[in-house]
Amino acid sequence: MRQNAVGSRVRTLAADAVPTRLALADAPSALVGARGAVDRAGRPLLLLKPGEPLRSALNAACDAAVTVNLAVTRRIGDEERPRALLRIQGWAAPVPAPERREAAVLIAERHPDEDLFLALEYPGEPAFPLLARVDVATVMYVAGRDHGTLDAEDYLAAEPDPIAGAAERMLAHVNESHRESLAHAMTHALRRPAPPAEVWLWELDRFGATVQVGPDQIRFPWPEPATCPRALEHALQTLLTP
Repeated sequence: MRQNAVGSRVRTLAADAVPTRLALADAPSALVGARGAVDRAGRPLLLLKPGEPLRSALNAACDAAVTVNLAVTRRIGDEERPRALLRIQGWAAPVPAPERREAAVLIAERHPDEDLFLALEYPGEPAFPLLARVDVATVMYVAGRDHGTLDAEDYLAAEPDPIAGAAERMLAHVNESHRESLAHAMTHALRRPAPPAEVWLWELDRFGATVQVGPDQIRFPWPEPATCPRALEHALQTLLTP
């Protein structure tokens, strides 16, 4: 994939990701649970509770080197399945005062917690929760068969897919109403004598579509990036009509 396509795809995945585990750089195997969100710049936001390792580290220093694992899932039928895993390495520090309220709102959307009020009311107090943000150094990603590493410059310079909202609506519509057409298209595209047992549209974005075919995920890039929802709809229709 082209670098701008990779960066955009990873930033789009990050926008839907939630932190699941984190570790201090000096104890990488000591993973602990994480709660939070990802801000509009692609940086992890964390709600840290008193006594947690990173909370204690930030009591003693202005920042701390960390690794944060993030997960992205996809609902397929009645099942929630892993869609992508991201591992962000960087430096955690308290969220600056002017940005605390926005950070709390973003976290509340993903992980409602009454301790967010305490973090806003008693910022920086060691006995209370703390809002922290991770400045990105590197991002490792695994999404289906695609995997790799982005440095901070490439990751932060990329923009999430601007038509991601429309893409998700189209994806849901295909999976709810047009899986038979998708299976027929995959039979032709993969030159199989019969439709695969299980076919789902897994990802859809301006650069292409990923289809779940049985245990495999197959990427179908568009000849040109879709620049608007209408162009994306046309590209998807081409995929569904072999």
